[in-house]
Amino acid sequence: MTGSRIVAIIPARMGSSRLPGKPLADICGRPMIIRVIERVHQLGCCSEVVVATDSREILECVRLSGYEAVLTSAHHPSGTDRIAEAALSMGFEPDDVVVNVQGDQPFVKAEMVHAVVNALVEDDGVSMSTVACPVSETEARNPNRVKVVLDNNSCALFFSRSLIPFDRDGVFADQDSPYLRHLGIYAYRMSFLQEFVKMPMGRLEAIEKLEQLRALENGFRIAVKIVPSAPVDVDTEDDLEEARRISRKECQA
Repeated sequence: MTGSRIVAIIPARMGSSRLPGKPLADICGRPMIIRVIERVHQLGCCSEVVVATDSREILECVRLSGYEAVLTSAHHPSGTDRIAEAALSMGFEPDDVVVNVQGDQPFVKAEMVHAVVNALVEDDGVSMSTVACPVSETEARNPNRVKVVLDNNSCALFFSRSLIPFDRDGVFADQDSPYLRHLGIYAYRMSFLQEFVKMPMGRLEAIEKLEQLRALENGFRIAVKIVPSAPVDVDTEDDLEEARRISRKECQA
């Protein structure tokens, strides 16, 4: 993969069920989507940063701020499908790397981006990569926190909104928590990304509403790198207020 193009594509849509219009939500004077773009640029991990959106309002906001955006179909079932359409229009080579940074992660960390890219560099047999962090059992019981369990090669066995693994006999009571929270950042080789979006939605994907299960259901490996903690992402009004508080603190530093 030496010399491969590494591009971050940020999927963004206005129709969030829990926080409609959140890409344009104000965080200390700037729309959240612009905060995310600026953050990824500052990390210096990717040669380009592009927004993929079905919204002309988001498209105009991004372009007026001096950044790149691609208008996509409004009918994609997932952010990955939206990213694949944008990537196809950008002239990628099969070995180029696409990094999927969520549009609600204004505090994404450099270690997360480096981790997903390095996972593809380290193992040619891996189709895509993502990250996870340890969490307490209390947090793991939250269905809004997606959990992942790994095999002995640090590849995903399964992702779920339920508590996995289930500690039937309480063997972890006096040990560190075995629970890993999945964090929504991915990297894919362009060749796999285009193959992925041609696959029909999987049965487990439809049940859990987790698009990464489509890859597992079709026999592809997902490398999972562990990072110490999760950055604040924005799913609710409370999250948005927390993001504003953090941004104010950063501006005052």
